[in-house]
Amino acid sequence: MDKEWLDLYNIENDIYEEVKEIDKSIKKDFYLLDEIEEHNTFKVLNAFHEEKLSSTDFKGTTGYGYGDDGRDKAERIFARIFKSEDALVRPSIASGTHALALCLNGILLPGDHLLSISGTPYDTMQQVIGITGDEPCTLIEQGIEYSEVPLNGNKLQGDKILKEVRTNTKLLLIQRSTGYSLRSAISLEDMEKIIGIIKEKYPNIIIMVDNCYGEFTQKKEPIEIGADLCAGSLIKNLSGGIAVSGGYIVSSHKIIQRIANRLTAPGLGKEVGLSFNTTRLTLQGLYFAPKVVMEAMKGSKLFALAFHKKGYKTIPDIHEERYDIIQAIILKEPEKVIQFCQSIQKAASVDSYVSPQPWPMPGYENEIIMASGSFIDGSSIELSADGPLREPYCVYYQGGLSYYQCKLALMMVLQNLKNNNLL
Repeated sequence: MDKEWLDLYNIENDIYEEVKEIDKSIKKDFYLLDEIEEHNTFKVLNAFHEEKLSSTDFKGTTGYGYGDDGRDKAERIFARIFKSEDALVRPSIASGTHALALCLNGILLPGDHLLSISGTPYDTMQQVIGITGDEPCTLIEQGIEYSEVPLNGNKLQGDKILKEVRTNTKLLLIQRSTGYSLRSAISLEDMEKIIGIIKEKYPNIIIMVDNCYGEFTQKKEPIEIGADLCAGSLIKNLSGGIAVSGGYIVSSHKIIQRIANRLTAPGLGKEVGLSFNTTRLTLQGLYFAPKVVMEAMKGSKLFALAFHKKGYKTIPDIHEERYDIIQAIILKEPEKVIQFCQSIQKAASVDSYVSPQPWPMPGYENEIIMASGSFIDGSSIELSADGPLREPYCVYYQGGLSYYQCKLALMMVLQNLKNNNLL
């Protein structure tokens, strides 16, 4: 960043020099991220080539959506990338939570047992299951049993999982990313070991991975290491900042049929449902996704080192490998969380003049503050930060379509905290 920009953003020279040195010190580590980006870029391109993606595939249909060849081809591309038999990729899936809820509602029947093997799920999923809140139509209300096995740090506990399996256990849920917990994301290598142990004893139990925030952070995806089902959002990692809406689910033909019947109706399944002319944007976003995910990963490493140097606990730690795009920073004071998020908003591409405030966001137990000035509303692969106002007052930073925007955002955060005597 040239010093000519400092006055425009009211950044003092000491903040500039501090971030400049941090930036210089971590760039030697970026070659490993570049290798992942290259691998996943070739993976996406190969899927386009093998499925013969054509400009005519970008034309949608109307009415029921019969004959939407672009929609069908996009789903074959996703299945090829994720190494699955089938895929469901639709703009009518409203969010990552919606995609996950569809999976659970499509598979689980009254009397079945759902076991979360990565501890308590993310806040919104707690309401889907029915372990918090008083929403109707939860899994528990439908007669589905639920229990969970805590993590040991961020490690799955194979022995405890096997002990918790019941005769009616149908599905095991793994949340790959940290969510609003105080742990690092779970590595695919750790998942693979535990999945192998479970499958050896219980081959028919379905293992599902909540893949939100984890896509393209490693060279493989969950289906490749033994998971049966994987789902996530199209406006997080896979969006490239371009896809306008949607979610994806990848699995076997049989499982996808059940979930598609839940999305539409039995007998209709995948055959209906408009793409609403979003196929081009979805696939163009997918094309950019490997690069954008690595830009966000680099930005997270930058923030981690900056706050580590100031004595704050960061999750993951600066020496840990990263398996999602989220960087948690324990700030310990609510005002610091608020000022952090407000600074991120000021560095955003859109609505930079807006000042986010904590509010009781639907689906969450505590007040939440969210900074997300994005081209796609709620796109957390774009520069964003959020956090619940509860102890230990942790902020969750993620995204950034460009590493240089992340760098500017860090300077603005540090300057704002300093101006308010919070640093």
